[in-house]
Amino acid sequence: MAATPRAEEGRARLDEARFDTRSVLGKVMTVLTSFTVEDHGVTLAELTRRTGLPKGTLHRVLADLVEVRLLDRTEEGYRLSGQVFELGMRASVERQLLEVATPFMEDLYERTHETVHLAVPEGQEVVYVAKIGGHRQVRSPSRIGGRMPLHCTAIGKALLASSPPQLLESVVAQGLARRTPRTITAPGMLARQLASVVETGIAYEYEESAVGIVCAAAAVLDREDRPIAAVSATGPVTRFHPEKHAAAVRAAAAGISATLARRSSLQDHRS
Repeated sequence: MAATPRAEEGRARLDEARFDTRSVLGKVMTVLTSFTVEDHGVTLAELTRRTGLPKGTLHRVLADLVEVRLLDRTEEGYRLSGQVFELGMRASVERQLLEVATPFMEDLYERTHETVHLAVPEGQEVVYVAKIGGHRQVRSPSRIGGRMPLHCTAIGKALLASSPPQLLESVVAQGLARRTPRTITAPGMLARQLASVVETGIAYEYEESAVGIVCAAAAVLDREDRPIAAVSATGPVTRFHPEKHAAAVRAAAAGISATLARRSSLQDHRS
């Protein structure tokens, strides 16, 4: 089976994570993190390629993960089980974020009738945790649980602009990979865009992560003005004008931030 670009990205993240495969836990994490959001069934041979584990060792780890129901065995191979999703939904921070953000995302969808995303920062990438779109939603590279680079997405730029400068330095040092002809690959140009985001509170993307896609995003901040997430509206360049929806996107992000702050204050008071 030929490796997809997302599979290659998964392998690259594995290389960066460098789990110690001398331990059982390291082997387990290497296997679990080798799956991508688009996988419906991955063969033993492909998992061997992705993980770099010896086939015999990998086969034993897979059997154990199937036995404890973290993986499912399918006709095509292996896939992450529903129990992995269930465990993920028990993460208190992300669960509270989703509970608070959903009504604001729904309001933003009603205002724009375009695809609305919620994403959180992780390293030099964004991870999409929620997505709302109607019947005419645009085809985009985003997937719930999927990742995209910070520098070429509106959500990523909103997060970068609100983050300490060391994050931008590390992103630039890693290299601004080109995903489309319009991807910003010049550090100076990116820095100027981020300065504008700081001033206006809104970040834009014009076909930088995928051809035909435009987007507006704003950061969700905690009580110390640190970015914990970002929300965006995304549509096709043929009909969506993100600058016309800047106020609605900012309002959604501000509403999420304020509600999270109130909940946090109440929890502090109770404790």
